[in-house]
Amino acid sequence: MGINIFSLSSLVILVLAFTTVQIAVGGDPDIITDFTSPANGSAANPDFFTFTGMRVLLEEDPSPAFRVLKASMSEFPGLSGQSVSYAVLEFPVGSVNPPHTHPRSAELLFLISGTLEVGFIDTANKLFTQTLQSGDLFVFPKGLVHYQQNVDPQAYSIAVSAFGSANAGTVSVPSSVFASGIPDGILAKSFKTDVATIHAIKTGLAPKP
Repeated sequence: MGINIFSLSSLVILVLAFTTVQIAVGGDPDIITDFTSPANGSAANPDFFTFTGMRVLLEEDPSPAFRVLKASMSEFPGLSGQSVSYAVLEFPVGSVNPPHTHPRSAELLFLISGTLEVGFIDTANKLFTQTLQSGDLFVFPKGLVHYQQNVDPQAYSIAVSAFGSANAGTVSVPSSVFASGIPDGILAKSFKTDVATIHAIKTGLAPKP
């Protein structure tokens, strides 16, 4: 029996369309209830939907080093299934949030105070940069490498970031490259340098005692 070429083409198109749709809707899984229940099996109450971890911003002095306060599913289980999370970023003078990615969400940053230089790199290796003033918003597309830096020589900067996922994930470029166990020889060849230089970079990235 011969194969109808039109039927075969239609089948291929259907499969490709279905695959494309599956990719397009990829992200946090939908839930079929109003919300997820607490993991310990207890009944949900107002405390389950409340997060108090940001109170330190009002109770403590500004952080002397760059700091991120997260309200994601790990810290705030009530977000499970809700496809949203937040982070507050504190930038002392001259501090930087090193290049990183969020594999499961775009990031919408709102600069509350100070000045930030921000940037991301697209898949064509093009760099998009901007200097933000207080009140500005900037979007970092999903999965792309990006960074932020406080370029104000005197003022502290604070920003709030919103994510379209309860667990956006963070992949640090320096840590994933130099602190993940990739052999030094491979890194040296990849960056066209020597092993001694790779060791120096790793030493500089090591946590301070």
